[in-house]
Amino acid sequence: MDFMKFLPYLIVMAGVTYLVRMIPFVLMKKKIENRFINSFLYYVPYTVLAAMTFPAILYATGSLVSAIAGLLVAILIAFRGKGLLIVAIGACAAVFVTEIIMMLI
Repeated sequence: MDFMKFLPYLIVMAGVTYLVRMIPFVLMKKKIENRFINSFLYYVPYTVLAAMTFPAILYATGSLVSAIAGLLVAILIAFRGKGLLIVAIGACAAVFVTEIIMMLI
């Protein structure tokens, strides 16, 4: 793709990205005091992150079985209150062990 075709795409993308970030600052002059809206806005980043990463978890390994094993181990470790590094190491270990067991069977 040459530069003259790419430039309009770049300008539109930059404009849309800027508008999405700028419009809330322009429209909201005062502090939001509604408890429901504050709660909603507090959880939006976590929800978006989960929606983006969950499908990737299921397709990141060699098989769906090992992906589900890693997901379940990660959930179990996270519910026990461990940190992100421990959760990631546990999930990777579960996937690794499951893949080895599946090769042997």
